[in-house]
Amino acid sequence: MIRPMMLEDLQSVMEIYNDAILHTTALYRTHPQTLEERENWFHEHKKNNEPMFVYEEDGEVAGFASFNRFYPNEGYKYSMEHSVYVAPKHQGKGIGKKLLQTLIEEAKKREVRTLIAVIDSENTASIKLHEQFGFQFAGRLKNVGYKFGKWLDIVYYQLHFY
Repeated sequence: MIRPMMLEDLQSVMEIYNDAILHTTALYRTHPQTLEERENWFHEHKKNNEPMFVYEEDGEVAGFASFNRFYPNEGYKYSMEHSVYVAPKHQGKGIGKKLLQTLIEEAKKREVRTLIAVIDSENTASIKLHEQFGFQFAGRLKNVGYKFGKWLDIVYYQLHFY
């Protein structure tokens, strides 16, 4: 079941996020997030009316997704960067696909012009997922991240709605 994220979900959401920090290059943060940081993130999204969803399976948060303005300036109000994370034990079940579909539907309702994915260039699973939904390669920034003893590139993928 996909539903709006609630404050009570934040411990599980933080655990999923921290697992990605500690074990993947899905994001270039190197230190786990605190619950206070995740609560601040949640309240900021609420204040800005930015969507946050969780995928719940058997009463457990198995994944989450959100989007927010690509850059904070007013001129970017129709351009959103999104995130999708799935707990390791729930990967491979299509949860990420369902969460991304939910974000796309929500973006259309909100008259978003473009959704932007910022992906580690070696994350082929995420790239393939986005391509399945029609996201197109929009650029690459080389050597912008450093994690696990190596330099990393990010790639941008975009989905245009109009």
